[in-house]
Amino acid sequence: MPTAKKIKSAARTFVTHEFPALFAPDSEILMLGSIPSPKSREQGFYYGHPQNRFWKVMAQVLGEPLPATIDEKKKMLLKHKIALWDVLDSCTIVGASDTSIEDVTPNDISKIVAKSRIKRILCTGATAHKLYQKYCESATGMPAIKLPSTSPANCATSLEKLVEAYQQAFFVKKL
Repeated sequence: MPTAKKIKSAARTFVTHEFPALFAPDSEILMLGSIPSPKSREQGFYYGHPQNRFWKVMAQVLGEPLPATIDEKKKMLLKHKIALWDVLDSCTIVGASDTSIEDVTPNDISKIVAKSRIKRILCTGATAHKLYQKYCESATGMPAIKLPSTSPANCATSLEKLVEAYQQAFFVKKL
């Protein structure tokens, strides 16, 4: 008789977005993730997992040094008129797995659009894009560009390919 393997699984957790959107009245590009990861919630800022390539990609795309602190990250984005938020205010999720997201409450993305000069919305992954289309696009009236995820779970996409995709989205003339 085969022995049963003990399967370790993360618990489904209800999470709420615990830190504010980053934007300024002159922000022109809004980047949206799905919901902060456990590491991001622990640090109190976006893309906090050390293996997430978001900050490496953004530094290369913007021609800036890699920011080390939260303050440096904020300054880099705001200098380039980039806003940062997440599509969801709350949901249930297993760990950081976007594919496990259920019971969602979206953020009111139209508030940032109304208080800024947002001309382009970029979603940092397929789940964020799908959630944005379902819950937010009709309120903003703006379609979003779907970018590949910078998550360590998306190891199939190289850093070079990520930088190329993000550069194209940032520097297109028209949608």
